[in-house]
Amino acid sequence: MERRSVRFDHLAKMTDETGVLEHGLGSVPRRNEGYSTDDQARALWVCLEWSGSCSSDDQKRLATLADTYTAFLLWAQKENGHFHNNFAYDRSKEPEKPSDDCLGRCLWACAKAMTATPAPHFAFAAELIFRKALPQVESMRYPRGWAYALAAFAVLQHSGYDTDLTPRITILAEQLTGLYRQHSAPGWSWFEPAITYSNALLPWGMLWAYDILKRPEFLDTALDTIDFLIGLSQNEAGQIRPVGSDGWCRPGYRALWDQQPIDVMKLALAAAKAYEVTGKPSYEAIVLKCRDWFYGSNDLGTPMINERDGSCHDGLHAEGPNLNCGAEAVVSYLLTEAICHKSLHVKV
Repeated sequence: MERRSVRFDHLAKMTDETGVLEHGLGSVPRRNEGYSTDDQARALWVCLEWSGSCSSDDQKRLATLADTYTAFLLWAQKENGHFHNNFAYDRSKEPEKPSDDCLGRCLWACAKAMTATPAPHFAFAAELIFRKALPQVESMRYPRGWAYALAAFAVLQHSGYDTDLTPRITILAEQLTGLYRQHSAPGWSWFEPAITYSNALLPWGMLWAYDILKRPEFLDTALDTIDFLIGLSQNEAGQIRPVGSDGWCRPGYRALWDQQPIDVMKLALAAAKAYEVTGKPSYEAIVLKCRDWFYGSNDLGTPMINERDGSCHDGLHAEGPNLNCGAEAVVSYLLTEAICHKSLHVKV
């Protein structure tokens, strides 16, 4: 495996004293488009994954960034425990409906902080945020939020959290299994009638549920769906080709473009968990292919990242990369590298 230089310059440039800005024009932060709590949770996850795995200077930089992202989550949390997601550059709240995905991402980031070794100094704050948000899980209606919550609960259950989370894990896993039974059909092993965004989160959540509960039907559902998604996510040369956002995927149709880094990262995440659970080398191979996608092993043979600063293009279109480099893309690249580094013990 070729050694790569991982840099955090672009993540740091996209971050001001409030948080990581959501979008970029090229590699220049777009201040007028503000912040999302989603991105703060993802960026905090990056800092936690790379803690202890980079140079001392980078560790200091990431520790400072992690403080900023944690403070944003604390500020964005409502009195009822949920989170406001979208903020303008002047820190005012933008109109929105509560997002299950945002809630799930925040639960996951906090759980990662609570279980990190060594514990970060902000673990206490992360735990308070998590406990305040926990009751809101009962009102979740959408599967990607369920999957994040499943993973968060499983991580805490493994760590000996002082509350038994297995009843919550069971409920969420049975809800996902119910969706799979409702929508799967011959030639369509999936939880929904269409494959849209962050797809691999769903089998990833089921793998975490199996990890805790050891129920065979949870593992069967997880592997059926991730295998189906992997089959849809490779081109004729065996390279990763995530389902495009320009039309998504449903029975009889699959969009080729615009391919999103977030979907490549989530596929790497789920494949790494499947490799951990099953030990099958085929899943390890998918993780490495996802990493290679960022370096040009894709439909256009085009690198998606700039190794000089660690920036990443927002998407891959038929005519080439989207030249904008926002927060979601850079965290997707950095997390994919971290997944390879930690889960597969690859030297990056």
